[in-house]
Amino acid sequence: MPSIKHVTLDVLKPHTPNALDFARVISETQQDIQVKLTVAAVDEKTESTVIEVHGQDIQYELVTDAITGMGGSVHSIDEVIVSS
Repeated sequence: MPSIKHVTLDVLKPHTPNALDFARVISETQQDIQVKLTVAAVDEKTESTVIEVHGQDIQYELVTDAITGMGGSVHSIDEVIVSS
């Protein structure tokens, strides 16, 4: 079965939790993944971010559940690497 190795997401998040805590919670959803969060823009109530997740078998649903659980919203999947 093919597995996701990398995914880049365009995510809108609230200011709280901050970027460090937001990325940490995503990384705790599964073992052996790396999370890179880049803040692209900030407005009064939200931050536009680019979140890159790298791993051997990323469980996408766990990542998106963590994002929405912290008040974030996935706007798009901008890049994905899948291999079998």
